[in-house]
Amino acid sequence: MINTLRRPATELGGFVPLPMHYLVSGGAGFIGSHLCEALLARGHRVTVADNFDPYYPRCYKERNLADCYPNPNFRLIETDICDPRSVEILAAPYDCIVHLAAKAGVRPSISDPYVFQSANVLGTQNLLDLARHSGVAQFVFASSSSVYGVNPTTPWKEQDNVLLPISPYASTKVSGELLGHVYSHLYGIRFIALRFFSVYGPRQRPDLAIRKFAQLILEGDCVPVFGDGSSSRDYTYVADIVGGIRAAADYRASLYEVINLGNTHPISLLEMIATLERALRTKAVLEYHPVQPGDAPRTYADISKAKALLKYTPKIRFDEGMERFVEWLRQEHWNEDRIGVLRAAAGTD
Repeated sequence: MINTLRRPATELGGFVPLPMHYLVSGGAGFIGSHLCEALLARGHRVTVADNFDPYYPRCYKERNLADCYPNPNFRLIETDICDPRSVEILAAPYDCIVHLAAKAGVRPSISDPYVFQSANVLGTQNLLDLARHSGVAQFVFASSSSVYGVNPTTPWKEQDNVLLPISPYASTKVSGELLGHVYSHLYGIRFIALRFFSVYGPRQRPDLAIRKFAQLILEGDCVPVFGDGSSSRDYTYVADIVGGIRAAADYRASLYEVINLGNTHPISLLEMIATLERALRTKAVLEYHPVQPGDAPRTYADISKAKALLKYTPKIRFDEGMERFVEWLRQEHWNEDRIGVLRAAAGTD
């Protein structure tokens, strides 16, 4: 049941609920951990459901949640949302479910589409059933700009109904949006699908381009450039995405919406690398390769709907966000080196 008590919210120009109880699936991940911190800082209760998928090391996710663990309003449940019986242990009177958990990666989805279908579609359906049976009236779903595929008309708008996904991962996100419409129509669950555009920042997954390239540059290895470097992405800083998620959780005007969360300023691959070089104060050695299957040549968000419905306005410029990311990455490297030294001294390596 949604908390009907209200208080003024100057940043939205309207009203938001008093402290709420959120279920955040995938809350130990990159975006999820930032969201959890933001919600806890505002006095909300947060339950995280995460299976610590071995796609990248568990220790990264444990560090993501380091500042959340001491908070008495925080709870972590390690469970797999693909298993309906495991989802049952999550049952509680939540005010909002934010569904961020997903099997990630365009290229890996091409080599193993079944796993992506199971994790991303069945997992979404299981959480929608949880919302239905637990009386959760607000459901925020992490979709992706990849649903637009190779749409040549830019910037991409939500009313572009002809979606042409070019990877199994993208198709699972389309399926998630459609499942949400079904449950919204049949059971009155408010379903807000947010199409994220190339999120970056501190804690970024190690397989994503910016972090992967940064580590290669720091280690003096070649940076792979697929294509001629002209492909572009609408990079969006993680704090701006978190602000959009929070606004979507507070949204009440309609039962079903699909909304872009981007930055409206596509950055070419070569421009991204150059910005990263400046932030790292180190030159990259580039190694050119053919274009990879499943990669869209460009992503570009029209965010007029997000501005109108969520008062969403991205604030972090790409160069500023990259400086913040590099500052975090250097600290992360220092911590990892220090942990390695301590382990060696203790004879545990």
